[in-house]
Amino acid sequence: MSGTYSHPSTRMNIREGQLVLADGSVFEGELIGAMAPGGIATGEVVFNTALSGYQEIITDPSYAGQIISFTYPHIGNYGVNAADAESRRAFCRGVIVRDLARRASNHRSDGHLQQLLERHGIPGIAGIDTRRLTRIIRDTGAMPAAFGDASEGDLRAAAAAEPGTEGVDLIAQVTTDRSYTTGDGERLIVAYDFGIKTNIVRQLERLGRVEVVPAGESAADVLAREPAGVFLSNGPGDPEMVGYAVAEIEQLIGEVPVFGICLGHQLLGLALGAGTVKLPFGHHGANHPVKNLATDAIEITSQNHNFAVDADSFQGLGKRVRVTHVNLNDGVCEGLELVGERCFSVQHHPEAAPGPHDSRYLFAQFGELMNDRELTA
Repeated sequence: MSGTYSHPSTRMNIREGQLVLADGSVFEGELIGAMAPGGIATGEVVFNTALSGYQEIITDPSYAGQIISFTYPHIGNYGVNAADAESRRAFCRGVIVRDLARRASNHRSDGHLQQLLERHGIPGIAGIDTRRLTRIIRDTGAMPAAFGDASEGDLRAAAAAEPGTEGVDLIAQVTTDRSYTTGDGERLIVAYDFGIKTNIVRQLERLGRVEVVPAGESAADVLAREPAGVFLSNGPGDPEMVGYAVAEIEQLIGEVPVFGICLGHQLLGLALGAGTVKLPFGHHGANHPVKNLATDAIEITSQNHNFAVDADSFQGLGKRVRVTHVNLNDGVCEGLELVGERCFSVQHHPEAAPGPHDSRYLFAQFGELMNDRELTA
């Protein structure tokens, strides 16, 4: 199986490798991307069903601690470019593909996926039967795994030792270490960076000047800036391990309009007294149907999360918290609002990179809440 991978802009030697799941399943393949330290890469394997947008997916900080398996068989066929990166670097532990395209063809391309993986230090494995892998994960749930060119025994031991993402705070790996401002305008929006995506910042910039702050920023310091609104970003890991953020969000509620997406939605739910649960294999893809309970409209959405707000936990909160959106595949809570306050969140990604734009109106909804606050201030 040895040889040379040929591409107009890159060449690499083919390296044999194996993928071993924590349940003992073994897959043979060819190693791609960066060399894993010690010949072994570990993480929690999840699958993504999107047909395109592999660069945005790989550079989404929400995948920290995870190995991404792409169900679409041909990955890398249109290359990569600087504009489509969703963060300053990739935070995922690795990628799994059926076939890494040998040639990239697109007028926007300025490099090959292999080069991006090498640049960000992300190992990968190709030639994997991703249909079989997906069936295993659907039946047993997202699970730890290891891949590389180490012995099968060493890979099996590494997979068994990998803790996964439950009970782990991964935000410290992805958040900014200092505040920064982008965009312009008199209106200020403070955005908590729990692993914020570039395209979310772009959408917020349409509403005003955006100051992105670290995950540990205090509510007092945020309110001292006199923002028109506060945004709670997406991010990786178990929301119940981020109690420091939940405590600050509690102090923001009722003081300023609040909008959360993905992990931000889960953290807002916790701040309102709800609970969260880990889903068997999560929602990772660009075609999840979500029902807007206020309009009965069905929105096709982009999603990336392993945890969710437990809608059953709302029962003890009375009518204060209301579910606004539900996933039509499994009934998971996809949105909530605090009745009587300018405060709402959604589990899916209205910025949709990659994915459809059916839910992009939510940014305008946030803008309207900030307008109302400014008129009544």
